[in-house]
Order: sequence, then structure tokens, then C-alpha cells
Amino acid sequence: MLTHAISKPILIVTILLVLQAFYTTTKAQNCGCSPDLCCSQFGFCGSTSDYCGVGCQQGPCFAPPPANGVSVDEIVTQEFFNGIIDQAESSCAGNGFYSRGAFLEALESYSRFARIGSVDDSRREIAAFFAHVTHETGHFCYIEEINGPSRDYCDENATQYPCNPNKGYYGRGPIQLSWNFNYGPAGTAIGFDGLNAPETVATDPVISFKTALWYWTNRVQPVISQGFGATIRAINGALECDGANAATVQARVRYYTEYCRQLGVDPGNNLTC
Repeated sequence: MLTHAISKPILIVTILLVLQAFYTTTKAQNCGCSPDLCCSQFGFCGSTSDYCGVGCQQGPCFAPPPANGVSVDEIVTQEFFNGIIDQAESSCAGNGFYSRGAFLEALESYSRFARIGSVDDSRREIAAFFAHVTHETGHFCYIEEINGPSRDYCDENATQYPCNPNKGYYGRGPIQLSWNFNYGPAGTAIGFDGLNAPETVATDPVISFKTALWYWTNRVQPVISQGFGATIRAINGALECDGANAATVQARVRYYTEYCRQLGVDPGNNLTC
């Protein structure tokens, strides 16, 4: 009995030390990758740009390219912004919600937006962003997706971001953020409860713009050098690209080329997907 009385606490201490060592290691490596691998923004291990590039959480992450000296607010003037939103009906929900001021306030948290590469690259990125925003929201008319509450945007396989059965993860905001696997990490990055209060994206204009910029810098900006067509694929490729909906692709391209014209920059190649 005495032997068991002594060995039991020793066993417990040993187990605790092993667990502590395991916790320390996994915490240091975040998603448990070996030291020579990167932990991607989605929690997977690897060594390519998909893992070590944008959003890399831990490991030998690739250093981002240096930001240029472009002032986005000098390009996105009030005149440019009004040229978009003034085309929406006065009765639109977006009037009084979306504003240049809210965009610029949100932009303070995303210092690399439209600040990579040349000045022309910056102008093209701004044109691309607002082309998609214009298409997604109808010139800043809509805050929420039409008939969104009737649609199921819960991916139950995304167990890291479990759905609240009383909430809907349909499109909201300038890029129409959708799905629990986007609301969850967006909320964590920005500072709101994306899974339990997704409606925040439709009630707080600064957070609304932050979700658009979060999605853009994490999902779209990494492919923008491939041309505007790649940005369409990053936003809605499954429903529009490869002939799925040529009309909406062309609508996005028209907005993009028009905004490039307004900003005095060549739109580049590979415009469609």
C-alpha cells in the first residue's frame, strides 16, 4: 500500500510534466508543426507560399514585400467614393451606412492594402477592390445579401468554427462576407464575435469595412499579381469562373476597367477567369 501511495503522486507529476512540455511545444509552434514547417493561416503545416506566405502564424514564414509610400486616402478621394455610392437609390440601406470615413478608419488596421509594388499596382488594386465592392453591394446599396436569411451558409465540416444554430452566416458588408469559416477567423482578427454575433457586420460600418479588408488581404491580395481575373476567382470563382456565369464576370470587369480609367492606370492583362 505504501508503494502505491508513493508511486501514484509521482505518476501524476510525471504526466503533468509531459502535458506541460507538450503544451509549451504546441503553443510555441501554434498548430503543432515541426520547426522547419510553417503553420498556415488555416492551421495546416507546410513549406510553400500557401503555408509560409500571407497569414503564416508560426515557423519560417516568408517575409512580406516592403510597403510602398502610396497614400490610399489620396487616391480614394471623396469624389471617387461618391461616384460609386451616388448611383445607389436614396432608399438603399447602404446610404448612411457606408462612407469614405468608415473605409479610411477601417484601413488603419490594414496598412498593406494597396501598398505593395509600384504606384500603378496600388491604383490597380484599389480599382479591383472597389470593382468587387460595387458589384457585391450594388453601388453600396446593400448591406446584407438579398434573401440571405433563407440560405444555409453553415459548413459543418469546418469544426474549428462551429455554427450557432440561431445565427445566419450569409453575405454581409462590402465584400458580402459569407460562411462560418470566414466569420469565425474574421471576428478573431478584427475583435468581434463572428460566430455568435455575425450581424455586427451589418450594424457597425467600420467593422463591416474591416471584414472586407480582412478578406481581401488574406484571400485576394496574394493572387492580385496574376491579374483581375484571379481576384474574381478568389471571391466567387466557384459560381462565376470557367463559364459558370460569364455575365457577372463581365460586370466585374466593366467596373474594374472603368475605375482604372478614373484612376489613370492601365488595367493590365488576364481580366477574366
